[in-house]
Amino acid sequence: MHKFQIAVFPGDGIGYEVIEPCVALLQTLTAGIKEFQLEFQTYEAGAALYRRTGTALPPSAMQSAKEADAILLGAMGLPDVRYPDGTEVQPHLDMREQFQLYAGIRPIRILPGAPTPLADPRAKQVDCLLVRESTEGLFFSRSMTRREGDAVFDTMKISRSVSERLFNVAFSMARSRSKARNGRPARVTCVDKANVIPSLAYFRTIFFDVAKRYPDIASDCAYVDATALRLVRSPWEFDVLVTENMFGDILSDLGAALIGGMGMAPSADIGNRHAIFQPCHGTGPDIAGRGLANPTATILSAAMMLDWLGDKHDMTSCKTAAKTLTHAVETAFAPGDLVSTENGGTAGTEAIVARVRKALTKIRQDQVVA
Repeated sequence: MHKFQIAVFPGDGIGYEVIEPCVALLQTLTAGIKEFQLEFQTYEAGAALYRRTGTALPPSAMQSAKEADAILLGAMGLPDVRYPDGTEVQPHLDMREQFQLYAGIRPIRILPGAPTPLADPRAKQVDCLLVRESTEGLFFSRSMTRREGDAVFDTMKISRSVSERLFNVAFSMARSRSKARNGRPARVTCVDKANVIPSLAYFRTIFFDVAKRYPDIASDCAYVDATALRLVRSPWEFDVLVTENMFGDILSDLGAALIGGMGMAPSADIGNRHAIFQPCHGTGPDIAGRGLANPTATILSAAMMLDWLGDKHDMTSCKTAAKTLTHAVETAFAPGDLVSTENGGTAGTEAIVARVRKALTKIRQDQVVA
């Protein structure tokens, strides 16, 4: 049996409220599986720890995360806890940079039965993937800010080596999506502002260079402002979007709004060796401790973790478990009566977890019978 070490960082605010039931669901899901086992170890990090001790991410916790097979994270940061330069305490960004987690994967998929602000019936077809570069771009300015008098200059970095591996991930995922759809053509769209910013014109040049290696995958480019418009007007037109760090941060939140809110939006930050899996939402200090947090994004992020472990270690059982957990979430929302509080419904954390657990139990029972 393969034992996977999972480093768990609940973080701040509602992070604890969504992580704890997610871990419990994973334990239920994997109980009885002979091929692998998940072993969880929880570590404290985040804004609350920084406020109390002056350290947001202890070196020992960082080392444990480095040694783990995967990292499962709740949410980090609190609006009123900031570093001396005025930025929020968000040590997960340090993890991204330390572990070179260059590919931020943000699925934008509307679950059957889940709420969406889109009235067009074609909204049922929304199933695209945003691939966001997570170590460079404008976020690079966190360590390259320059001050001159009353002006502050931030540096955006675009390098060929990082961009190439990002685009390789995007095209590889497009190819996998095409296979999963029985060969239906896939397309990768590079989102940039190449008409104004030279570094993003370079980003586009690298994209077309990499696209030549994937003749079976269609490719095109779009400006970020036009993409934002199209994501609202006709998101079903997109397949795989790949973009710079800041643009990806903004567009992923737009995508979350389309699929029912931040509580429905999972994510993964992946590198060559390490990966972090976490919901796209923040710490929700205004609802923390009230049982209102939507755990769906965290659960779906855990499914992405299982799928990634399956790919990385060539373990079909991991990928099967990922599909089972995703199917349980889909089953929970399919009737259309499970509406989270963030969408004006009454379903809080406990109600959503209970519905997913019920679906998961039924699916596992059916698998045993089969």
